[in-house]
Amino acid sequence: MTTNDGPSTWKGTVGDLADDVRPARYRPGHTLPLRVELRRQLLRRRTQVTFALVTLLPVILWIAFELADNGTPTGSVNLVDLAKGSGANFAVFALFASSSFLLVVVVALFFGDTVAAEASWSSLRYLLAAPIPRARLLRQKAVVSGVLSVAALLLLPVVSLVVGALAYGTGDLVSPTGESLTFWTGVGRVLLAALYIAVQLSWVAALALLLSVSTDAPLGAVGGAVTVSIVSQILDQITALEDLRNYLPTHYDGAWAGLLAGQVDWGDMTRGVFSAVCYAAVLGGLAVWQFRRKDVTS
Repeated sequence: MTTNDGPSTWKGTVGDLADDVRPARYRPGHTLPLRVELRRQLLRRRTQVTFALVTLLPVILWIAFELADNGTPTGSVNLVDLAKGSGANFAVFALFASSSFLLVVVVALFFGDTVAAEASWSSLRYLLAAPIPRARLLRQKAVVSGVLSVAALLLLPVVSLVVGALAYGTGDLVSPTGESLTFWTGVGRVLLAALYIAVQLSWVAALALLLSVSTDAPLGAVGGAVTVSIVSQILDQITALEDLRNYLPTHYDGAWAGLLAGQVDWGDMTRGVFSAVCYAAVLGGLAVWQFRRKDVTS
């Protein structure tokens, strides 16, 4: 018998307990399969509401455009005017309108709620007492959260392209600088922009996961990640910070706009991916370290 008589939910004791009580056929690598965790998350109301809102957003934007007064022509072209030019332009506008806040909230919700919600329901203790290794539990939850986040981020431009094509046709994608791309080239650029946004928001995912394993309040984890993103965006607008802004995690969040040009400049997007991955690696490592040493007794 192990000399550690503490509960299995105390740090460092789950493995000892498993050595004593698990049957011969127990295999840690088969606990909490991805399909089980994915099904659990898909059945949750917050997942269903999130996907419903992402799906409805392009429809809401189209209705708003139809109800809005066109006003008096000013001779200048704005993003709303461009959005009505084609389905690809409509999808670009949807990304512009949602990437700095709505999509941040979506990613923070899936990652910030995943562990903290279990702790708030007191079900996290039972998962660990199953026993499921802590590293595996956190990995499975992170993978499922990532799948749901990427699915939501890709669903928005796909639905926007469909709604925009039905409402405004399949004309060329026209950028604010006047450059144009064929519809199908524009579709590819829009989807590539969504993938860039997904990678760039990986730091938000890692931060939300770190907060999720540090608190029993899901809203605190989600709100904390969103707040940090907003503060970073505000600091990025302060030109007095000069080159220090380059190190902010949100500095390159709009670099995907370079995809709207005929000749793509990959410089800012490459730096944005590198910055996001570095932040995500550090914050994700801290999340694993924090969860492995934490006593789960709530």
